Amino acid sequence: MNLAKALGSVGGLTLASRVLALVRDSLAARYVGAGFASDAFNGVAFRLPNMFRALFAEGAFSAAFIPLFNRKAAGEGGLAAAHDFAERALAVLFPVLVLFTLALIVAAWPVTWALSGGFSRQNPTDDQFAFAVTLSRITIPYLALISLASLLGGILNSLDRFWVNAAAPILLNLAMILGLWLFHGADEYETARVQAMSVTVGGALQLLWLVLACRGAGVKLRLRRPRFDGDVRELLRLIIPAAAGAGAQQVNLLVSTALSGWLLTSGSITYIYYADRLNQLPLGLIGIGLGTILLPTISRMLSRGEEQAAMETQNRGIELALFLTLPATVAFLTVAEPIVRGLFQYGRFTAEDAQRCGWALSAFSIGLPAYVLVKVLTPGYYARGDTKTPVRYAMLSILINIAGNIALIPTLGHVGPPLATALSSTVNVGLLYLTLVRRGHFAADAGLRGRLPRLAVAALLMGAALWAGEGLLDPWLSGAMIQRYVALAVLVGAGVALYGLACFVTGAYRLSDLRALMRRRGAPATDKNG
Repeated sequence: MNLAKALGSVGGLTLASRVLALVRDSLAARYVGAGFASDAFNGVAFRLPNMFRALFAEGAFSAAFIPLFNRKAAGEGGLAAAHDFAERALAVLFPVLVLFTLALIVAAWPVTWALSGGFSRQNPTDDQFAFAVTLSRITIPYLALISLASLLGGILNSLDRFWVNAAAPILLNLAMILGLWLFHGADEYETARVQAMSVTVGGALQLLWLVLACRGAGVKLRLRRPRFDGDVRELLRLIIPAAAGAGAQQVNLLVSTALSGWLLTSGSITYIYYADRLNQLPLGLIGIGLGTILLPTISRMLSRGEEQAAMETQNRGIELALFLTLPATVAFLTVAEPIVRGLFQYGRFTAEDAQRCGWALSAFSIGLPAYVLVKVLTPGYYARGDTKTPVRYAMLSILINIAGNIALIPTLGHVGPPLATALSSTVNVGLLYLTLVRRGHFAADAGLRGRLPRLAVAALLMGAALWAGEGLLDPWLSGAMIQRYVALAVLVGAGVALYGLACFVTGAYRLSDLRALMRRRGAPATDKNG
């Protein structure tokens, strides 16, 4: 498999999804603004679906299922045995998801209270809090839909059809964009309700897309009577710790949201949410794409005893991740407010809202390399069947995040939760890296060690140029919507060009390096049976 080309396919589709998400959020900022209605949707009703997508579709289920599926496919039974295992997994997963969804719908009131801290500082009326609970009940079915979709997506990833699974989130964003554009209500509360309905519709479209894709790949799963045999018990044993390990960032965000609802005033959750969405753009393009590709690739290599090849692949994964992540980090530190202003300062979202959201984005971006590297390093554990070590470190990072929130909110307000999340994620990735090194499962090679300092210098040079030239685009970033998008495109394009030039000036990359990266191959992808 060509790592860079595979990332281009997955990352390109994920980027398209994230760009559509920005369009969706721009419409939401215009029609809902930053108040109780937006806090209720972004902080609770949409936080639950986002968390389950990260935990299952992008995390725990894939981390547990893909190595087991590949192991079955590489055995005597080949793809037929892997298909049988997938059916047995579905037989157990389906009834569990149905019961879990019904339980959450019934318990929506305490769940909403726990995720929002009761919106204590906002002093909601009974009707307002009931509205927040209603939004939660509307979006809860998405949890079952995305979890079933993750099973099908894991099968397609194991068959090296990465692009199909990567394209699925586009349908969710299209459903939400059309809902906001065509059916937004007379006030922010009616529009927030439309947002919630669009989430569940989008989840159904995602599941249908993956069902059809699996059928096209010759995979037709039937519902059976659930049986907890040895393979299913092994899957469940791996999922639980993997959920906590892969979802540390999501749990951190949930903790931050709950403390924000409890300790901060109206609009704070929305500032944090929009800042996180922008921060998720490079994470989605780079971290999730690389994590999706690396797990099946490394697990296949290890199943064939190719330890050195697996380590070399992970070196290139880290190199590629930081090559793409460092400039985004520096850009969010230097021109965060202009970016937020160009995207969201429209309609109900004011200039003060944009400024406060920009501060939160800068705080989040400090941890952006860590968020991405967690996705790159955890496959080194999961591919070896170790889901316990990542969960221990994830739990520690959650404790650090809680302590950071409590310490920073009184002094930094809504900037405290993003900063605490960034710091806790940095600790998490440091522990993951050091443990892999200590076990002999990873060693930074000469190429990685020599390239990283040059990449950092190149990113800093780009940031200095953007900071100096941002004022030239400032009038456009506050103009009509088309002017804003043109100005943002110029800003991003200039940043990309400056960073590319700086990489060649500093020697971080040469043309020969890029050609070699595009040619470099990991595991062959033609043999579907391993």
